[in-house]
Amino acid sequence: VAMWKYAAAACVTAASASGFLANNFYGTAEQAPFPDIKSTHSLVAKHVTKERWDKLAGVTTKTSGFTLGQAIACAVEFDNQHCGIYAGDYDSYKDFADVFDPIIQEYHGISADAKHTSDMDANKIVGNIDPAVPVKSVRIRVGRSFNGFGLSPGITKQQRLDLEALLKVAFGNFTGDLEGNYYPLLGMEEGVRQQLVDDHFLFVSGDRNLIAAGMERDWPEGRGIFHNKDKTFL
Repeated sequence: VAMWKYAAAACVTAASASGFLANNFYGTAEQAPFPDIKSTHSLVAKHVTKERWDKLAGVTTKTSGFTLGQAIACAVEFDNQHCGIYAGDYDSYKDFADVFDPIIQEYHGISADAKHTSDMDANKIVGNIDPAVPVKSVRIRVGRSFNGFGLSPGITKQQRLDLEALLKVAFGNFTGDLEGNYYPLLGMEEGVRQQLVDDHFLFVSGDRNLIAAGMERDWPEGRGIFHNKDKTFL
């Protein structure tokens, strides 16, 4: 579990928001002019038309006050984006559905009425590893969002601090082989930081895409990493 650099990008899950926008958006922002989208071959350039921009550019989401302009910042600033959009919170998928829905559908090749299915039956997982071939390591990475908090591009400073406090309580309840320590980036001793980098557990800041998308705001406050004593659960 880590929360220092991960974003929930737009091209993750499909959402249908018919009728939601008119009744549920948080407020309005100053209407910005239609942007010059440098990533001309991106999905943003295809689906953020002037008509949709004029309809949605003044909307701000309830959870984090996120705007469509913030969502497409990477496609506007850089010329090498394929998708080019990030959601600032759960509301983004609803309030800006006229943009997010077609992008998600095209990116994943799904229909507008597609539904997510979940199957947690581990017995259906069948291995294909040759017993004679040793496995050196296996890494399983899972990302989760939290209801009521913004996603990385839109989360407010206070939300990030509140979420960090919430997770620290949860980490303190881990027992057995999951028991370990949480290491906040703010105030971290250099020796500890370097060891986490050497272990390939910790990433450094400076990614221009993450900066443009708003994910490095207030760095490094509210960020950190947890791992168990054996460093097998992060």
